[in-house]
Amino acid sequence: RIYFAYDYKIDSDFSTRLRLEMSNEGKYSSSLAMTPVVKDAYLAYKFGKQKAYLGISATPTFGVIESVWGYRAIEKNALDLQKMASSRDFGLSLKGQFDSEGQLQYHAMIANGASNKEEMDKGKSIMASVAFWPTNEIVFEVYGDYVGNSGKSDTYINQAFVGYKTKDLHGGLQFARQTILAADDNSSDANLNILSAFMSGSLSESVKLIGRVDKMFDVNPSGNKVAYTPFDNSASFTEFIVAVDYKVAKDVSIIPNVEFVKYDENNNGVTPTNDIYGKLTVHWKFK
Repeated sequence: RIYFAYDYKIDSDFSTRLRLEMSNEGKYSSSLAMTPVVKDAYLAYKFGKQKAYLGISATPTFGVIESVWGYRAIEKNALDLQKMASSRDFGLSLKGQFDSEGQLQYHAMIANGASNKEEMDKGKSIMASVAFWPTNEIVFEVYGDYVGNSGKSDTYINQAFVGYKTKDLHGGLQFARQTILAADDNSSDANLNILSAFMSGSLSESVKLIGRVDKMFDVNPSGNKVAYTPFDNSASFTEFIVAVDYKVAKDVSIIPNVEFVKYDENNNGVTPTNDIYGKLTVHWKFK
């Protein structure tokens, strides 16, 4: 995955960003060249301690969580990975703080609900998060959204997160519940519950250990559509991620990592074969 971004400050109040993302499909069924897509394209307006965004920008769903996790290069956040939510959407958002010290922060958004893709229906999404930082290292966040899907079932997510972040140690605990509302009177609501816990710690200036566990309590019907690491969509599972970050230079890391997926017995009494992936991630920044 490649990001290429351009930030421009128009004046003291207005700024803009255009960011492209280039990546492969990761479906193992075709061999296509990387295709650039628009990741960010927004106009931002700053007023006091607040900022408004118009266009394609980051959603409130897991911005705080990603900042604590810090290793999207290894793997996406649990909700993003399981296709339960998106990191981007097109709409209007407001982000800022309620107090002068910045301990109580918020991020709200009204959007298409189509990520950074073209709008195809009349449905819209409403998202909001509130984060409390009692210290510079500790954060508590609650999040909720509602996505209207014309012609399909509407959904909503409730999420809670607690995180801790310093230079040498960071970790967090995230629980989210997505409810898929019944499409008609003959069916019932469906729920997807997921718990994610992660921790990273420095052994030295150049070596850091990384661990994460995601527990999917329910069958994810979209699991088999996950790029690079498709999940069996007939059973719940627990995913383990272990990695070592070797920093070989400033902003250059070599990160060998392993993902292991242990499946539970499904409703038919069958336990799918466990999955294991060995990866070598090389991550660098250029400015």
